Amino acid sequence: MPLIQDPTAVLVYLVSLIGLIYYVKEQAWAKKLFDVIPPVIFIYFLPMISTTLGITPEQSDLYSWVKTYLLPAALVLLLLSADVRAIAKLGPKALGTMLGGTVGIVLGGVISLAIFGAWLPEDAWQGMGALSGSWIGGSANMVAVGTSIGVRDELFGVMIIVDTIVGYGWMGIVIFISAFQSRLDKWNKVTDSPIDDLSDHLANSDLQKSEPLNFPSLIFMLVVGIGVGFLCLQAGDFLPDLGKVVTSFGWTVILVSLVGLGLSFTPVAKLEKRGASHLGNFFLYLLLATIGAKADLKAITEAPLFLAVGVVWIAVHATVLFSVGRMLKAPMFLIAISSQANIGGVVSAPIVAAVYQKGMAPVGLLMGVLGNILGLYFGFLTAQLMEWVSRL
Repeated sequence: MPLIQDPTAVLVYLVSLIGLIYYVKEQAWAKKLFDVIPPVIFIYFLPMISTTLGITPEQSDLYSWVKTYLLPAALVLLLLSADVRAIAKLGPKALGTMLGGTVGIVLGGVISLAIFGAWLPEDAWQGMGALSGSWIGGSANMVAVGTSIGVRDELFGVMIIVDTIVGYGWMGIVIFISAFQSRLDKWNKVTDSPIDDLSDHLANSDLQKSEPLNFPSLIFMLVVGIGVGFLCLQAGDFLPDLGKVVTSFGWTVILVSLVGLGLSFTPVAKLEKRGASHLGNFFLYLLLATIGAKADLKAITEAPLFLAVGVVWIAVHATVLFSVGRMLKAPMFLIAISSQANIGGVVSAPIVAAVYQKGMAPVGLLMGVLGNILGLYFGFLTAQLMEWVSRL
């Protein structure tokens, strides 16, 4: 019997574990460690190890409750900061390059599954569908898509390994290429950069200015997140399942994303200045910890073959993206940000943007937000295409 069995005690343990991870992350001596290994790895694998050691249970009422009620709330709160008006100002060249990177992820996933499918487990398409969500916008999309299509917990852990090793490896290559951006721009026949003035606009955006959290704002965040999530959950139950991908919970995720985007046009979006996305990330990380607690550590043995899948996948993405960039005569700056905004999301896209051009980090952040929006829909599309390929 596990040491901790009561759902409330499990909740306290997992929340404390997340708090400890972020406490250690803030320590100077741990900076280099977390530069290499992101917190999401520890948030998933430490609960997995806890269950393996008999500290936490493999099954708990807490796990299903968190998945059902906190994931929709997290998505609503994370989408409040989506500045769609500013995204529209990126212009057709930037948006076209970003979409080219997204299409590259979709095609890369389908092609890599077709190549390696014979050697992968039958449910590989589900794990890769979840990974496509991460590679089009970030971890929130990975959790949302993976949970919606029912990825087994062990396979989810393998996908996190692939996401980290291959994704961060590609980020290193993208940063390395920055030394040759002028040559590549000349080769692409670049004549102008369409977003030179946008960075200043974003840096001075009202939503970029944080304000102290107060009690009414906290209550309002909870009402908006949990309340909207619950209503979408009820609505999703009335909609028909569309195959194995868009289930009733899949409909919930889609509805939540649409409502979250709608609220980003209203005064509710000002909750982001008080930290709405931080609360959303906490819900998301708690869900990730519960997924890890249900997983089997032995599943990591599946990782090597999936790493090969990830390398081919990224290679297809890069080929499509560079082809679209050359066709649009897009600067290497835009190509690099488009790639990282897809694969890394809002966390690493600003870093890559700043490496290529100083002061452009806000543009990277904005394109990362766009990736976060696209990831849910294109993640479901990729998962559906992979499900079809898996039948061949």
